[in-house]
Amino acid sequence: MTLDLLVIGGAHIDRRGRLDGATRLGASNPGTWLEEAGGGAFNAARNLTRLGRTVRMVAPRGGDIHGERVAKAAEQAGIEDCPVVFLDRATPSYTAILENDGNLIVALADMALYELFTPRRLKSRLLRESLTAANHVLCDANLPAETIAQLAADANRLGKPVAAIAISPAKVVRLKAALPLLDHVFMNAAEALVLSGTQAETPADWPALLRQAGLRAGTVTTGAGPTVAFDETGTVLLVPPRLDTIADVTGAGDAFAAGFLSARIGGEPLAEAVRYGTACAAITLTSPHAVSQDLSTDRLKSGLALVPTPAILS
Repeated sequence: MTLDLLVIGGAHIDRRGRLDGATRLGASNPGTWLEEAGGGAFNAARNLTRLGRTVRMVAPRGGDIHGERVAKAAEQAGIEDCPVVFLDRATPSYTAILENDGNLIVALADMALYELFTPRRLKSRLLRESLTAANHVLCDANLPAETIAQLAADANRLGKPVAAIAISPAKVVRLKAALPLLDHVFMNAAEALVLSGTQAETPADWPALLRQAGLRAGTVTTGAGPTVAFDETGTVLLVPPRLDTIADVTGAGDAFAAGFLSARIGGEPLAEAVRYGTACAAITLTSPHAVSQDLSTDRLKSGLALVPTPAILS
């Protein structure tokens, strides 16, 4: 079996509370609660299988009921699940409170377990064989900085393209040492600012700033604003279609990464890959789940019809 991607990173429990009305800080707010398996790498992996890609996932988890829930979700998604289980530890979790319109108010990430996934874990037979078998590698910044750097170096030696999801402004710093070795980084403007150290005056300015920081290729999203993507061939800018309603912003960036990578694996150029990523993100934004149950290759095709052609900046 051809293995399109090896995915390494966050696979944990997502808990999200959404307020019913206007936000009242410092007070009790009526709302609803949703709990499901999630994590940046895991969300992207599930989206990739929905798009027809073969995926093997390696992720740390605890020996508890939440770890079992992640395993069941991976099986249901058709992912080849190869966990690194710490029997005496709790599976990491992400707990978020969302406004009535779906935007994030605050979140708490309880993810100390990921720090135990040190570079020596990459020397295991499972990881070595997986890296050799995969055509592409995707990781996220839930992993320790030293592990990301070692993974990128190992992938480079084998000639395997490696992409990374920034996760958050607090965690994207873990990508800094590996930037010259990464083939693509998926980030938002706040995360791009951390990597570059300089605020871009316009979205079109991000590629130059990030190249100066050592990154060869990447995408920077700005919510409902323009998305800019760049690689060695040039730079494109796309204004995403306006959505009438947003159910939940959780997972949209992971869906973008999955759509983009799937397109690139299929041989699509940079501009078209950005359209694929944008369409996947839009589908996810209209779903209450971090991975839309409606996403499929057919649904993606219909979604693409609503996404404009990017402007070629260089």
